[in-house]
Amino acid sequence: MSRIDDTFALLKQRGETALIPFITAGDPDFAKTQQLVKTLESAGADLIELGMPFSDPMADGPTIQAASERALAGGATVAKVLNLVAEIRLESQIPLVLMGYYNPIFCYGIERFAQDASSAGVDALLLVDLPPEEVDEIAQIVAQAGISLITLLAPTTPPERMARLASLAQGYLYYVSMTGVTGARKVAPEDIRAAVENLKKLTKVPVGVGFGITTVEDAKAVGEFADGVVVGSALVKIIEEYGQDEMLISRVSDFISALKHGLSAVR
Repeated sequence: MSRIDDTFALLKQRGETALIPFITAGDPDFAKTQQLVKTLESAGADLIELGMPFSDPMADGPTIQAASERALAGGATVAKVLNLVAEIRLESQIPLVLMGYYNPIFCYGIERFAQDASSAGVDALLLVDLPPEEVDEIAQIVAQAGISLITLLAPTTPPERMARLASLAQGYLYYVSMTGVTGARKVAPEDIRAAVENLKKLTKVPVGVGFGITTVEDAKAVGEFADGVVVGSALVKIIEEYGQDEMLISRVSDFISALKHGLSAVR
């Protein structure tokens, strides 16, 4: 079993919903990102999504776009992101998912990326701009490297397509709670409950929900029916606000601790 499988299995035994925070690698810098990952884990994160900075992040709203711009301005590259993962693995076994776009990986070289990501300790890859019809050129290569490809599904996904993709899912399914970009508006939990509960019947892997989850109340409401809750823009805003301020780590820790405490109370 993978680190992702082990983590969700343990959470299921405990009756807990996974907390999956997202941060952009290299924002505000790579040393601080490594420190933030350690903080996220100690504060209660169960898995972590690391954003790979890209110059045209079309699925992301202004907050995460700005984080990518800051990271790129600081010299972020795919190689540096993978080196960051390797450094994290020296002291942590928390599941790490690289989330981003296909172009940087294509330019890096698919086979080289898969080998280097596996060696670094990457557990899964989530590419928001690579539809399932075009995933074949990378799917087998990353699978051979022991890396899961996370599937994205949205409210607009037709039922037949949703069933097919759910049956092929690896690691966990990422259900996008709304149309549009990240951080655009708040989630309406009751509007997606039925869809998520139906999706859980179609797949053997856990279902995580992301987009629009910004508060403890949001996380608690979604955590009542989802297997995992992804929090991105709200956390990245804290990083943007505090940057290199000495209060950054404590603010992030407080936020994640509050989210985890809220999720622990829903089941």
